[in-house]
Amino acid sequence: MTPRTAARAGAAPAARRRPSSDDEAAGIAKALAHPARVRIVRLLLEKQACIGCDIVDEVGLAQSTVSEHLRILKAAGLISGAIEHPRVCYSLNPDRLMPLAGLLNAVFDTERSGAPATPPAAAKGRRRVGL
Repeated sequence: MTPRTAARAGAAPAARRRPSSDDEAAGIAKALAHPARVRIVRLLLEKQACIGCDIVDEVGLAQSTVSEHLRILKAAGLISGAIEHPRVCYSLNPDRLMPLAGLLNAVFDTERSGAPATPPAAAKGRRRVGL
């Protein structure tokens, strides 16, 4: 298959494909794209771990709504839940935020210096962006 045929078939040329870190950053951003989920992440940052019913009380939404937000955050790998019968204790997985933090750091570096920033992949070990 020629490059032109591949392009017509819907396949993106290799130079235009996005690395998986872009997909990860987008998935994380999508999981955080609701004020209630941001509030849950902030709450877990403050308390290190929370039982589900405490999260419901703090967020001020119906239990079923909070459960759906927790499911989305858990599916993205941003939080984990440990069963402490009969409740679930949730905690934040801060390392899972690194792909998005790398992208944001690159944006801030570019803004400050006016020059191209270190690509997010090269900034993997740095932790500067906080919630």
